[in-house]
Amino acid sequence: MTESPVLSAAGRPVGRYVTRPELPGRLSPRPYLHPVTTLAGTAVTELSPADHPHHLGVGVAVPDVEGHNFWGGRTFVRDQGPTELDNHGAQRHVAFQLRDPDGFVEELRWVAARGELLHERRTVAATELGDAAWALDFTFALTNTTPDTLSVGSPATNGRPGAAYGGFFWRARKEAEAPEVFTPDAEGEEQVHGRTAEWLALAGSTWTLVFAGATDATRRDPWFVRTAEYPGVGSSLAHTERVAIGPGDTLVRRVVTVVADGRLDRTEAAALIRKAVAQ
Repeated sequence: MTESPVLSAAGRPVGRYVTRPELPGRLSPRPYLHPVTTLAGTAVTELSPADHPHHLGVGVAVPDVEGHNFWGGRTFVRDQGPTELDNHGAQRHVAFQLRDPDGFVEELRWVAARGELLHERRTVAATELGDAAWALDFTFALTNTTPDTLSVGSPATNGRPGAAYGGFFWRARKEAEAPEVFTPDAEGEEQVHGRTAEWLALAGSTWTLVFAGATDATRRDPWFVRTAEYPGVGSSLAHTERVAIGPGDTLVRRVVTVVADGRLDRTEAAALIRKAVAQ
């Protein structure tokens, strides 16, 4: 049985999930979704782009789990800056508990030099929203399998202001023009980055992505947004403070993303994401 299942929505393929990528260790190998497409076939993800080779489509990436890098690339060290360290971890596919054309439930191990740190259960589902849109429902549950409390951080908690990336992350399609980004009451990277919002939309030339936290805990996480340097959106696990996961405890986050053809306005984006989260 193939280990790279294809997700379908409205009877069309909209994403490929790669479970065992062949990647160098410094990219923090991990399963990812790429390519993800609109129903019309427009790709809305990028894999290992030249500007950030460790950006891998859609997935979960965390730059600091007890000092281990599950994001890839350099590690931000306080009072030193981005530094190349031999501290990369990897997310290893264990098994699918459920596999259907429109989704799956997967078990993963987060391993580093000291062994397994976390066990993850990942649930992914694709849902049709109409002729020109579908939704990706992505939940990850991280359980601490060590006897000690694990501390999760970000470059921001390690001293780099505005760089609270880590958690769910979507590296979007890069085009000649930077995409527009807006929330229900703000627009532009400077106004939406690092803030919470009911939903956040990224609109490219012929496509729109609309993201929303689908649990109370996820909605409390601010959005990490880039448009000028590169197009990417994430939900920040460790924005201003490190997050502790006790032995045997589980951290859960759920993000729903509308993938639409065309450039949606605020009213259209709001209607679609509310429909997607309610399903």
